[in-house]
This record gives sequence, structure tokens and C-alpha cells, in this order.
Amino acid sequence: MGNQVVGLGLVAVSLIIFTYYTAWVILLPFIDSQHVIHKYFLPRAYAVAIPLAAGLLLLLFVGLFITYVMLKSERVTKKAQ
Repeated sequence: MGNQVVGLGLVAVSLIIFTYYTAWVILLPFIDSQHVIHKYFLPRAYAVAIPLAAGLLLLLFVGLFITYVMLKSERVTKKAQ
């Protein structure tokens, strides 16, 4: 039951982020710049910068994980010999 709650929470957060980003990037340019809804969104330059930074962090963590696993595997192999 606990895993289902965590999974549902992750899906809900992902859906909220996707909806916000879609409205920000696709719908907002068609709304007048003086409209009150613009105050709820960051400047459009961040629409590229935030996913780029998130992607770079993801690649960094994947690379660190692979490096850690390879080094740990190498140590185990040396101990076995």
C-alpha cells in the first residue's frame, strides 16, 4: 500500500509540473503580456534553462553512479583474487 501512495504522489507531481510547463511554453505566448496570469510564471528564458540544468544534473548523477559501481566492482574483483 505504501508504494502505491508514493507512486500516486510522484505521478501527481509529474502531472502538475507537465501541465504548468505546457501552459508556460505553449499557451502563455498567445495571452496578452499585460494579463494578470503572467505574474504566476517565470520569464520565458527559464523555459529552456531549467530543463537544460535538470538534464545536465541527471547526466552527472548517472555518470557518478556508473563510476561508483565500476569502482566498487573493481575492488570486489581485486579482493577475490
